[in-house]
Amino acid sequence: MSGPFVYLASRSPRRQELLRQLGVSFDVLRLREASGRQRDVLEVAHDGEPPLHYVERIARTKAAVAAQQLHRRGLPPRPVLGADTEVVLDGTIFGKPRDAMDAARMLTLLSGRTHQVSTAVAVADGDQVHAEILTSEVTLCELTQEEISRYVATGEPADKAGAYAIQGRAAAFVSRIEGSYSGVMGLPLFETTVILARIGVRVL
Repeated sequence: MSGPFVYLASRSPRRQELLRQLGVSFDVLRLREASGRQRDVLEVAHDGEPPLHYVERIARTKAAVAAQQLHRRGLPPRPVLGADTEVVLDGTIFGKPRDAMDAARMLTLLSGRTHQVSTAVAVADGDQVHAEILTSEVTLCELTQEEISRYVATGEPADKAGAYAIQGRAAAFVSRIEGSYSGVMGLPLFETTVILARIGVRVL
């Protein structure tokens, strides 16, 4: 593979697509995320933990834990990129919905409101972990319960922070965005480029 080469500690197809957009070649280093198994990273906020602190902590932890796997698995040492995206409304973190009912609940609360989408990017390089965080503001139009039900029935909200995907059908619900479209998708490309340049990996 040509060009910059990193490990991506994420199975998200959106993040993989965005890294390819930058021309960054990578291998996916999967973390255990399935329910019913011991997860590599426990994505639970501490009591009273501010949303920005939480999203950065999770991204740093993902990168650091994945970097430790390199040594255990005998893989070539290379930078490891981790990321985390959270939707925040009135200081409350909206993670991934537990089920269809939870997805409908989140979308009902977000309907007609402006919320924040924060994405942290972290790169573990040797003994150091570098991180950047970006927050964008997204406004959804007023949604009817019928629209919410139809959208939830598509299955798209599953495994998405805030129960929607801006790059998918939910784009029809987004009336305004201030910030980074790629950041709302799950990997802010400018901040990712800044971190990679910091460790000597230049995209252009």
